[in-house]
Formats: sequence, C-alpha cells, structure tokens
Amino acid sequence: MKLCRYGEQGAEKVGIVDPQGVLRDVSSVMRNLTPRDLARDSLENLASMPVDGFPIVPGNPRLGVPWEGMSKFICIGLNYSDHAKEAKMAIPAEPIIFLKAPSALCGPNDDTIQPPHSSQLDWEVELGIVIGRTARYVSKEQALDYVAGYCVVNDISERAFQLQCSQWDKGKGCDTFGPVGPWLVTADEIADPGNLDMWLDVDGIRRQTGNTRTMIFDVPSLVSYCSQYMTLLPGDLISTGTPPGVGMGMNPPQWLKPGNIVTLGIDGLGRQRQLIVGCENDF
Repeated sequence: MKLCRYGEQGAEKVGIVDPQGVLRDVSSVMRNLTPRDLARDSLENLASMPVDGFPIVPGNPRLGVPWEGMSKFICIGLNYSDHAKEAKMAIPAEPIIFLKAPSALCGPNDDTIQPPHSSQLDWEVELGIVIGRTARYVSKEQALDYVAGYCVVNDISERAFQLQCSQWDKGKGCDTFGPVGPWLVTADEIADPGNLDMWLDVDGIRRQTGNTRTMIFDVPSLVSYCSQYMTLLPGDLISTGTPPGVGMGMNPPQWLKPGNIVTLGIDGLGRQRQLIVGCENDF
C-alpha cells in the first residue's frame, strides 16, 4: 500500500493511492496514521479492504508527512562510498549516526526555507526506513521483520552550519530540512530495498543518480545497528545516506538559492518537489 496524509498542515486526513495512482480518502476507517497504525495487523486489516470502495480525493491537495508521532528522526552519514570520496572523508568502519530535529519534518512538496545567514544550502536524496515494531538489540537476520515500510527523504543540509563543529545536527535540523514522502510504501510492495534507483534534479538539471545497492551498510544492517544503541519505536525513521552528486562535492561547490526548484524520487516510492524560499525573519 501507498499511504499518505493530505490536507492543510495540522488538519491532514489519511489517504491511500490505488493501483491507478488515484488518491482515495480512508479517514472513515483510519482517522490518522500514527505509530499504532503501523503495526502489521493494522496494516493488514486496511489492505484487506477493497480500495475502490473509498472515495476519490478531488484536485491536487497538499501532502503532509505520511504519518505522525515520530519519536526519532535518525540519519546515517557517508553511507555511499562515492559520496564519502566526494566529501573527502574516509569510508566509515561503522555507520555514522546523527539525529535531525523532529521540527525539521515537513511535507514532500512544502517549501524549503533557507535560514538566516545560510550560505551553503545543499541537497541529499535518501531512502527512509519506517519502523513498525519496537526494536531493541535485534539481529541483522530479523531486522526486516521490524520495518513497516519505506519512503523518500531529502536530507537538506546547511554545510556551513554542519561543519562548524564535529556535531552535524545544527546544519541538519533547521525548519523544513526534512521533507518526507509523498507516501509511506508498505514493506510488502518493495521486493528489495537494496536495489532501488534514486535521483535528484535542481532546476531540471540532474545532480544525483544512484542506487541503494551501493550503500556501504544495507537496510537490515542499519536497523540492527541502530537498535543496539537506542530502542527503535514504531514510527521512527532511519534515513540511510545519499549517493554522490551533492552540491558540496561539485567543483566549484554549488549551493541552493531562493527560487531554485529541487525534484527527487526513488523507484516505487514516489517523488518530491521543493521550492527554495528566503526566510521572512532574516535579520
């Protein structure tokens, strides 16, 4: 299933995308898409209902983050060898974990706000893993049993903020730096999360082209690894790193400016579009 939340911010309803790509309203049977709703029995119950029995959503409504109630927005750094090379950093021996602030979350097509004093705004298309069951000290072999589904993430980064110290969170957690969606695609629809094509364009020019098969640490490894250090709760998100082609790695580096349009997507998981805008409170 392709699940989403649509409508104005704070008033989203739950939707499902049918096999023809039509958005349908399922709020009559699921008032919101919360961590509790990501349990396997809840998803299976929804999947058992005939999708054509739900009303079609007219027009082209705003899409929000596909689910709510995320306790942790976990990110993995330097998880593609070519990206580590372009960043002039060593290939990590273990996954590099950092956190994005939950307040960075936004819908997949919401504007990206460039913060005051930002000068090195960058893009990163990434595969997101959505946790469906409480995971603590799980093995790599069992890890996929704890995954509810997958989504597209743009790990927007302000490199000047990020590299001011050894901790990356400041440059990763600004408002609107975490577009997620358009959908949460349940795990049963993704045969192999380790073989998904991904791409990103800036103003129609291709900047990133990659495939999740070139990740240094694959999906089961990341779920297992993270669960050794923190309990993963239903609704938690792990963003798995980006392939090469970020602005920081270009010669000379290229940074996003107000007016730029970023589009990105992953096979089977949909696409995003963000307009870069200036901050109204710049001072």
